[in-house]
Amino acid sequence: MICPKCGSEMADGSAFCTKCGASLAAGAQQGMPQGNPNPQGMPQGNPNPQGMPYGNPNPQMNNGMPQQQYYDPKDHTAEFDAKDISDNKVMAMLPYLMGTIGIIIALLASRESAYTYFHVRQALKITVTTLLVGIITAILCWTVIVPIAGGVCAVILFVVRIICFFQVCSGKAKEPAIVSSFGFLK
Repeated sequence: MICPKCGSEMADGSAFCTKCGASLAAGAQQGMPQGNPNPQGMPQGNPNPQGMPYGNPNPQMNNGMPQQQYYDPKDHTAEFDAKDISDNKVMAMLPYLMGTIGIIIALLASRESAYTYFHVRQALKITVTTLLVGIITAILCWTVIVPIAGGVCAVILFVVRIICFFQVCSGKAKEPAIVSSFGFLK
């Protein structure tokens, strides 16, 4: 006997296919099958009864278990008022664009904004780290590896500054990726 679903050869008189679990006999559907009709754990029936093309139809459930929400401890966007974010977004961009001068301008221009102050602190962390990398590189410039490592670190900090700028553009308040893990900049 050959399974009409997967084409596997079965013993004559088998009620179910041992490969895919498909019913081989019309009479076997009325009674209970002998043994495990699905030995490999293959899904039976329509695996997508709602007709959803892909993905989990219920994002709150994952295989019958409640799905946990991801919490990013470095994302502080929810701590700020939406009006504060929209009103002071440009001032929050200045510290990342202009460095030390941008930090001073942002502090003077919007003293009342907690959102701008948050980004001033983050840009100040990046600026301090950049200065420390520059000082270490200048002191140890006689070695070969330290100036190369200092240059790589400076490029990485520049990329972190750009990422922070685009996060401000989207109205986020996240701590910088690398700089936030330094304990001396808290």
